[in-house]
Amino acid sequence: MQAETVTAPAASTILVVDDDALINMSTVDMVEDLGHTALEAYSGKQALEILASGKRIDVLITDYAMPGMTGVELAEQARALWPDLPVLLATGYSDLPSGTTTDLPRLSKPYQQAELETHISRLLQSRAT
Repeated sequence: MQAETVTAPAASTILVVDDDALINMSTVDMVEDLGHTALEAYSGKQALEILASGKRIDVLITDYAMPGMTGVELAEQARALWPDLPVLLATGYSDLPSGTTTDLPRLSKPYQQAELETHISRLLQSRAT
């Protein structure tokens, strides 16, 4: 299956949130290799502090399973601050735990840079329109 080609808007700032340092660093490297600026957070709380700082964030990419706050909970709180913030949920779960409902786009772990690029581009384009 060939990856869908989506043209990315100009370089953007992307907040990457994952409690696993290796996954976080890998995703940050991929995001930066795509020409974007990446900010990293290792918890939902840390991500909310960055979002509340007033820095412009164009996309939030978050892991689902993190201690203290799930990615879905983070997305809800982030959108309370920035209602139009595009959020991408990166997860290794094929199905989220029972009782979890969300309309967030999902990126299945493990993922390749091309898949990440397609999702980021879609989110940036939908935000621009």
